[in-house]
Amino acid sequence: MRKTFLSAVALAGALATAGSPATAQTNEITIGITITTTGPAAALGIPERNALDFVAKEIAGVPLKVIVLDDGGDPTAATTNARRFVTESKADIIMGSSTTPPTNAVSDVANEAGIPHIALAPFAITPERAKWSVAMPQPVPIMGKVLYAHMKAHNIKTVGYIGYSDSYGDLWFNDFKFQAVPMGMTVADEERFARPDTSVAGQVLKLVAANPDAILVGASGTAAALPQTALRERGYNGLIYQTHGAASMDFIRIAGKAAEGVIMASGPVMDPEDQPDSALTKKPGLALDKAYEAKYGPNSRSQFAGHSYDAFLVLERVVPVALKTAKPGTPEFREAIRQALLTEREIAASQGVYNFTEKDRYGLDDRSRIILTVKNGKYVPAE
Repeated sequence: MRKTFLSAVALAGALATAGSPATAQTNEITIGITITTTGPAAALGIPERNALDFVAKEIAGVPLKVIVLDDGGDPTAATTNARRFVTESKADIIMGSSTTPPTNAVSDVANEAGIPHIALAPFAITPERAKWSVAMPQPVPIMGKVLYAHMKAHNIKTVGYIGYSDSYGDLWFNDFKFQAVPMGMTVADEERFARPDTSVAGQVLKLVAANPDAILVGASGTAAALPQTALRERGYNGLIYQTHGAASMDFIRIAGKAAEGVIMASGPVMDPEDQPDSALTKKPGLALDKAYEAKYGPNSRSQFAGHSYDAFLVLERVVPVALKTAKPGTPEFREAIRQALLTEREIAASQGVYNFTEKDRYGLDDRSRIILTVKNGKYVPAE
């Protein structure tokens, strides 16, 4: 399994192979990150890994030891990685994963072990996962709300849905029924596909035959371009809506001309230049995009880079608070991190302004979203 180490200090000694989270304090904060840098969802995990180039290497004078493992988007591998962070690395904080199914698995491990977990993908935060987990991406209801409002403004009555045959697809389909159906819209057809699929021809034929006013795609990464392209190839000319799971330049690269006119919910990091100066997301968004595109090339910015970058902005606020009462490497420090996540307010980041609470583990509001379209191969604000 591929493993990357990013640390402000040299690693020393072999890791223990068994045991429980450390009870003895250390002079560094250990952060274990499991993300998807290979497989169908690599377009999400690679920007998340790349953004770690631009995050803090120490906080409040305490070095950060960051351990990054690839889970390939597989919940079993993500579970294994998370357990390694608990038993071998003695992690103070766990992050990941890049997509919903493995994130569910990581949250389960973190909550079982009593370690703060910062998710980099939207996921179902059940009561069993709520104590130790928070999420950086915008929750589906906030992003769905802006898409459904656009649909209503454009007199959309019938909507076809095509999404992943997993928990991410379920999140979006269920949200559409919860929010959009009461607004007067109906589901013309529901289709699903698996993340590794290379064709959705059958599903698209059914969608086109249903002739909905618009189609909502509940997918992420480059795979979100698959139905987008197939629908246009089959002559569908209605509006196509994409979620924030597709918000990257890779979507345009893969979909090509078929991307033109798409309506996409996105985090503000994809277009900080058009935000008002008063927006708290503008400064961190510009800082990340400038650094990212300087290293990885023009127009390489990504919604997903913002998730891992913002996780460290959150830590820059909560770690100093936790350090006032406990030392890294102890259960007391992990509990202090958990508490500080709930008490710090208005944490400005590239993707939103975070205010976590016991009941709201996403901590975001309408400041965390924008709506984009593609025009002449570039993202621009939608009407």
